[in-house]
Amino acid sequence: MGTGIVANAAVTLPGSLPGLRTFATVVWLGAALLLILLAVGYLRQRALRVHAADPVAAQFFGAPPVALLTVGAGALVLGRRLIGLEAALRLDWALWSLGTVLGLVTACTVPYLMVTRHRFAPDAAFGGWLMPVVPPMVSAATGALLVPHAPAGQLRLALLLGCYAMLGLGFIAALLVLAMIYGRLVHHDVPAATVVPTVWIGLGALGQSVTAVGALAAVAPSALPAPYARGAAVAALLGGVSVWGFAMLWLALAAGLTARTVRGGLPFAPTWWSFIFPVGACVTATSALAARTGSQLFTWAAVVLYVLVVIAWMVVVSRSLRYAAGHMRRRPVIKHARRRPAEPDARRGVAPVLRGTVRSSTTDGRPVSEARVTLLDPAGDVVGIALTAEDGSYAFTGLEADQYTVVVAGYPARAASLTLDAAGQDAFDLTMAHDEG
Repeated sequence: MGTGIVANAAVTLPGSLPGLRTFATVVWLGAALLLILLAVGYLRQRALRVHAADPVAAQFFGAPPVALLTVGAGALVLGRRLIGLEAALRLDWALWSLGTVLGLVTACTVPYLMVTRHRFAPDAAFGGWLMPVVPPMVSAATGALLVPHAPAGQLRLALLLGCYAMLGLGFIAALLVLAMIYGRLVHHDVPAATVVPTVWIGLGALGQSVTAVGALAAVAPSALPAPYARGAAVAALLGGVSVWGFAMLWLALAAGLTARTVRGGLPFAPTWWSFIFPVGACVTATSALAARTGSQLFTWAAVVLYVLVVIAWMVVVSRSLRYAAGHMRRRPVIKHARRRPAEPDARRGVAPVLRGTVRSSTTDGRPVSEARVTLLDPAGDVVGIALTAEDGSYAFTGLEADQYTVVVAGYPARAASLTLDAAGQDAFDLTMAHDEG
């Protein structure tokens, strides 16, 4: 999604620079290839249930729909010169439809899980909480590109009104989450260094709303009667500028927190991608206001923001490649326990095995099923991830004699260290701080 917005934002910039469209097209092709590779890799992991049960990982279910929508929009605005308008439209319709369905499911399901399954500490709110509600706004913005290509009449009107409804869904939900994030920042300590970049996601939600309302106003005359189409244009101008002003406030807050964190050390983490899409969305929002008002202020602001997002994107891509290369050999394997494994036969020279049971600290020590247990080596790298069976048991096999840390998900998480010898460990039991059930 970050790479895709770098490509799409280039097309929205006022004026044109030599080679910019070519650069954007190459980046879009890279985003499309990356989407395919990541989708295949994730589906092969079969980690959906594990991530849905994790109160942090579940938030990022919003990323795949946004990636689909962004690449689909790029097919129409950039790919049409390579594959033709008809093929680009078919691809965009397919990706937009899939991304919209997944985005709406995410926007409804993740908040439901947060209310009914997940448990959070008072300072748990972070920028990632915006991820599940952003996709409907992206659907609204990218759906506007398809409105002129929809059959005239009721179908086109339904598409336009549906996009407005998704804009309202995402924008109002985002405002609620932004209030929670601001409250957390005010009443608690500054988040950990790796979490600070997620504060920028708020900028993405606000920028995407301005982009969407502007794009929908531009195509409203093709589906709405004149008075309402003019009203949409007024809302895009006055509402867009107002929300853009709030976005600049959030930009200043996020930049200040980031600068403060950099002074103390900002280690690379995948959360660095939180810098890219939000600033890219701010570029598209600012460009939309520049086109609607003719203001040089918005024109130059859009150009400056785009230069910044391209520089940031290059840095994050470079660091991500180094990060991936360093962790490729230690990719964790997620295991779903079904029953307590049979005892090992020492005569066969079986590698050390670590077994145990996860129990609840709040329900008389009963076993907890489907709890996530993570095994870390002395360097802190993930060796494996397991889900406990119905009897609360977990197991890690094929290990080496070494020191390990076992972490069981909870609120907060519980961790315990041990030294594993050749004989293994058959009863390393853990207690979950708060049962998710």
